[in-house]
Amino acid sequence: MSAPRSSIQIINGPDGKPAFVVIPYEEYVSQHGVDDLIPHEVVSRIVDGSTPIRAWREYLDLTQELVAGRLGISQPAYAQQESVARPRKQTRERIAQAFGIRPDQLGI
Repeated sequence: MSAPRSSIQIINGPDGKPAFVVIPYEEYVSQHGVDDLIPHEVVSRIVDGSTPIRAWREYLDLTQELVAGRLGISQPAYAQQESVARPRKQTRERIAQAFGIRPDQLGI
């Protein structure tokens, strides 16, 4: 009786040594869950030049006014924070909480 064949693939680099491992999506999700993933729509917006904070806000279909209200600040104050390329850690944490995501998902 032979052992079951693994669906894991190893991709070698130019030097012939293993460089990447590809596993089935279901296996990844069972190990890491879907909460670790950043939606394709968010990544696409960032690639197109949006800040991560704006990309997430638009993906979540939230208005600047709504997010500002959750943060207890004015809409213009929030708009300024959203336009900053590298906001402070505390700012990212507060905005992530207002979005209902983890701060590291802001990808900054």
